[in-house]
Amino acid sequence: MAADPKYLRTHTGYLMVLTEGDDLFKELERLATNEQLTSASLTAFGFAGSVTFGFYDFGKKDYDPATFENREMTGITGTLAWKDGKPSLHAHGVGGGKDFSVVGGHLLALTVGKGSLEVTLTVHPQRLERKEDPRIGANVLQLF
Repeated sequence: MAADPKYLRTHTGYLMVLTEGDDLFKELERLATNEQLTSASLTAFGFAGSVTFGFYDFGKKDYDPATFENREMTGITGTLAWKDGKPSLHAHGVGGGKDFSVVGGHLLALTVGKGSLEVTLTVHPQRLERKEDPRIGANVLQLF
């Protein structure tokens, strides 16, 4: 673990606390690699300085992205598995603005803003993998 730890082990997995400027995807990849996680479910909440959501277009087989600034992330849920030997996060989230408008969708990127983002990971004993489903052009979690 780094000199300035961003996570600690719990009896069910890990608790991670990210602060301003931290990249959620990079930090989860670092944790999964350093700790050799098998797979995990995650929940999170806190503040995003910048968050990019995507809505999957099955016709294009790609995401239509939209980026929002300064969002209070009221909820993020997802799974952490593996694809081609690398950690693979699949998460969805909802974030509220100062005007109490809410946006959400598939999480494509998130950088923590002022404040923090708290992430709870529940580790599963099985190593789970994602594989691309050619019918839809998206990665799907495999239960084997």
